[in-house]
Amino acid sequence: MKKAIIAAVVFPMLLAGCEENTYAAAFEPDGMVPTTGMMTTQNRALRAIPAPAHRVTVSVYGLPDLTGQYKEDDTGQTLSRAVTQGGAAVLIKALRDAGERRWFTILDRSNLENVIRERQIITEMRRIYRNEQNINPGVLGPLAHSGILVEGAIVGYDTNTVTGGAGARYLGIGGDTRYKLDTVTVSLRAVSTETSEVLAAVTVRKPLASVSKRGSIFTYVALDELLETEVGQTFNEPKQVAIEQAVEKAVMALIAEGAQVGLWSFASAQEGARFIDGFNNQTFDGNVPARARNQPATATGNTAIPRTVPVTPRASAPEPAVSQLPRARRPAPPPNTPDSDEIVG
Repeated sequence: MKKAIIAAVVFPMLLAGCEENTYAAAFEPDGMVPTTGMMTTQNRALRAIPAPAHRVTVSVYGLPDLTGQYKEDDTGQTLSRAVTQGGAAVLIKALRDAGERRWFTILDRSNLENVIRERQIITEMRRIYRNEQNINPGVLGPLAHSGILVEGAIVGYDTNTVTGGAGARYLGIGGDTRYKLDTVTVSLRAVSTETSEVLAAVTVRKPLASVSKRGSIFTYVALDELLETEVGQTFNEPKQVAIEQAVEKAVMALIAEGAQVGLWSFASAQEGARFIDGFNNQTFDGNVPARARNQPATATGNTAIPRTVPVTPRASAPEPAVSQLPRARRPAPPPNTPDSDEIVG
């Protein structure tokens, strides 16, 4: 009996030891290497969206965290945020990945002050060193603009929405499994630049799973011989990956809802109809009402292409020759190198 107990205990421990050695090797300095290949099923679905009839220009100002929550650990609340503060970068990448970069031309406004400052530097440098009071429009053209703003936020992060587990123990030998679910909620909408009308709006909820498995032995194998061992593993779904998946799903839903109200269309009507039907079936759990299949158009109309007056460069005065400038304001001659001529943009 004693040998049977020891064999039943030692064999799983040897397997666990081999697995632990594998994990230990992974945690060496060169064990965990950076990678760009961790593609999720959700990202593949986003890239597989049918192609549009025309690319749509959109502006992104940000995707803020509106939950106001801080991260919690075993000792209490910390000063770290519960979810990422870089939502704009996640949204821009999701829009770029839609249909393998075929759906959207993205204007990044999340750091617009940096773009404005750089353009001011160009203007000031040309004014000082080339005496340009009015910058040549051919050198510094206008910023691009869009008819649609893609806005939204991380609006919810609920912890311990589902908890549970199971376990058993007999004569000091047993194991248990515990799990819990958190939920992150992302809201996304398309807003008309012309009228500020909300053209389409979607909400996506993504559960986050955490699972802990543990086994232990604490028993006497003889009168004065005590055996004690423990093995376990915990899996926590990364919050960043979950938020990326929620944003990617929101972009897919926004494309489907926008197509239903005429904001944009698919290159293939049949593929587009299948994509929209799949979206409706998932939204209504297979019971799609007739009114949901025929939604009215927006009051603003099609704003995928902004109805604005085209920006035409104005005629600029010819630049004065260097010999005609006052001596104190003459710029230094450029260095005699192949790259001495200035190129902007």
